[in-house]
Amino acid sequence: MAARDSAAIAGGVSEATLVDRAGGAVARGARRLLGGAYGRRVVLVCGKGNNGADGRVAGQRLAGWGARIDRFDLPGRSPSGSDASGFDRRSLDRALARADLAVDAMFGTGFQGPLEGDAAYAAEAMTAAGCPVLAVDIPSGVDGLTGAVRGVAVGAVATVCLAALKPGLVLFPGAGFAGDIEVAPIFSGTPRTPGIDPHTPPPSLGLTEETDVSAWLPRRPPESHKWSVGAVYVVGGSQGMTGAVMLAARAALRAGAGMVVAGLPGDAAARASGGEVITRPLPATSSGALDEDAAKEVLDGLDRFRALVVGPGLGRTAATVAAVRRLVAEAHVPLVLDADGLNALDGDVGLLAARPAATIVTPHAGEYARLAGEAVGEDRVAAARRLAERAGAVVLLKGSRTVVADPTGRAAVNATGGPWLATAGTGDVLSGIVGALACMGLPAFRAATAGAWLHGRAADASGHEGLVAGDLIDALPTVLSRLVA
Repeated sequence: MAARDSAAIAGGVSEATLVDRAGGAVARGARRLLGGAYGRRVVLVCGKGNNGADGRVAGQRLAGWGARIDRFDLPGRSPSGSDASGFDRRSLDRALARADLAVDAMFGTGFQGPLEGDAAYAAEAMTAAGCPVLAVDIPSGVDGLTGAVRGVAVGAVATVCLAALKPGLVLFPGAGFAGDIEVAPIFSGTPRTPGIDPHTPPPSLGLTEETDVSAWLPRRPPESHKWSVGAVYVVGGSQGMTGAVMLAARAALRAGAGMVVAGLPGDAAARASGGEVITRPLPATSSGALDEDAAKEVLDGLDRFRALVVGPGLGRTAATVAAVRRLVAEAHVPLVLDADGLNALDGDVGLLAARPAATIVTPHAGEYARLAGEAVGEDRVAAARRLAERAGAVVLLKGSRTVVADPTGRAAVNATGGPWLATAGTGDVLSGIVGALACMGLPAFRAATAGAWLHGRAADASGHEGLVAGDLIDALPTVLSRLVA
């Protein structure tokens, strides 16, 4: 957005025009939040930059509509204590005590580091005030690129985001400070006041929405049969962990695969049989883990399948690791690699990069660290992009919030679901959903992106309290039906 601001100005749009549009959008957002401006008291805390300029214009508009404005201007970051310029903390406290609304226009999306001095004091005072707080573009104290909060930040009930969403508004912890977000399209110009479209060319980072997933989902032709729809082979399971592979297999069926075969070690296949999922016994070790020879058996029977899911409940024996590595190296269909399938690589991302077909990896933070050799860190989008580039694979980085990235740098954030997904087996369900979408022909990035959205929406549809992994599978038909409708 900084680059497109500069391009708009270079193209003939004055900075004053952009500030006027932004300030007008903030003023309209404040008026909606107040239910009208006349006679209302509004406190504005403004910084020195463009964010403060937007706030000052908003204050002028609100005053013109009859609001009573108390404005406090910060000279910038300062040491602890009051500024010599006359910023009066006591006056701010008195104004907030009688205010109907506070507007945070201190710092915008370019802010990094902690709030200090009067800015930190104002952030705490506004957050603690009895009136609602409206943030301009992003709550002050939130890193616009990563959502990181390094100290205090303004807790807003609403944010007027200018032109387009910023990563810090959708990635946690920043998302938790933003409240309800309104995107104000201040840059769409007219022939008299030319502007820019912030989505042309499309940015490399997006937020997955329902319309995206609905448009991507394949519709079944009238003469479909189970093999034409697509078949998924799921490989997993070990002693005491057969439930994981069956969750993934059942999820793949519910997500739309025409046929799902679950390959399990030894007699675990017979114990897991029954229902719509076909189970096949694979060579097993004496301890009930997948043996190395299982890879050849899977590869020999893979011709009729369009996707392979490897990892749920596998375990980490040496024989299992060898089987996984061979499957990764030689499987000629799209591969979804999860859980112990990822751990079997032991950081060897070169094996992924050399694969003959598309690959989707679905690590959580711990698996990411083992695979990438580094922690995820504050910038989840950058972390997913780095691993995707190194591995030549689509990376679905699970967490709050899930980020999907491909080797070109394209990335998407998913906002469905939430902490209620932190229960055993939900990752296995996600792998099955993504495998089904891949087998139905979706490119790897779309399969992972749509899979993450469906997974979270199924959790939302199931009800959050007491959620277990099987609830997600049961909710998938309803979620998919609504999308198709």
